[in-house]
Amino acid sequence: MAKDAKPIINIFENDSSVSRETRRIFKQKLEKAGYQVCDEFRPDAELIVCIGGDGQLLRTLHQLDFPAVPFVGVNTGHLGFFQELHPDQLDEFIFLYNQGRCTVQNLKTVKATIESGSETFCQKGLNEIVITGDSSQLTHLNMSIDDSFIEKFSGDGLLISSPAGSTAYNYALRGSIVDPRLDLLQVTPMAPQNTTAYRSFTSSILLPHDCSVTIYPENKEGKGINVVADSTHCRYERIDRITVELSCETVQLLRLEDYDFWRKVKSKLL
Repeated sequence: MAKDAKPIINIFENDSSVSRETRRIFKQKLEKAGYQVCDEFRPDAELIVCIGGDGQLLRTLHQLDFPAVPFVGVNTGHLGFFQELHPDQLDEFIFLYNQGRCTVQNLKTVKATIESGSETFCQKGLNEIVITGDSSQLTHLNMSIDDSFIEKFSGDGLLISSPAGSTAYNYALRGSIVDPRLDLLQVTPMAPQNTTAYRSFTSSILLPHDCSVTIYPENKEGKGINVVADSTHCRYERIDRITVELSCETVQLLRLEDYDFWRKVKSKLL
């Protein structure tokens, strides 16, 4: 970047009228404050703004392949757990950002390595990896933690979340809320079967950051396995094994200086 070039900020928004209007206003304010606002992703940008709900932030992360650029969210959606700002805070944010009075929250991501014959695929997510069978079908998943076989799980599937994802789908499944400063992996069962025929664990399992979870699905003719990273869905016909672990990649979320995780949990979830 040239010495006198304006610092670059990218803005991405969903297609709601509120988000589009918020983008128009924010762009004007940022340009007045001396920033260059770009529609297309620029790897030399110093900040990415996502306007919408949590879904918009996750979609942008996946579309840009988890860039090493800080994100800040403006909530025009519903829950907005990742989103830091409301549309009426744009001037306050620019003032604090210019003064360096924001912090970066580094959030660990989770990744799945899928092995199928001679092929290997990889998926990653900020929130979680979900492994299920085809719709409305009971699935059987042989699960190991590191080198220790745990059980043959029977149910709808397994959700494996990062600390950041503990408050998302994991929470809806009655998994534990985890402070994102903790470095761990959480495995939560989805509709586990507990009958005379099947026995499956029924509560979430918390694992150290350096553990991995390996899944060996029972491959049956005509039945597939779905691997979903956040909301990015892939279906596979035959899988030898799936290994899920925390990734070394992080997502950088910009927070205002008074951000407090547990205050947000109380206001959004409890």
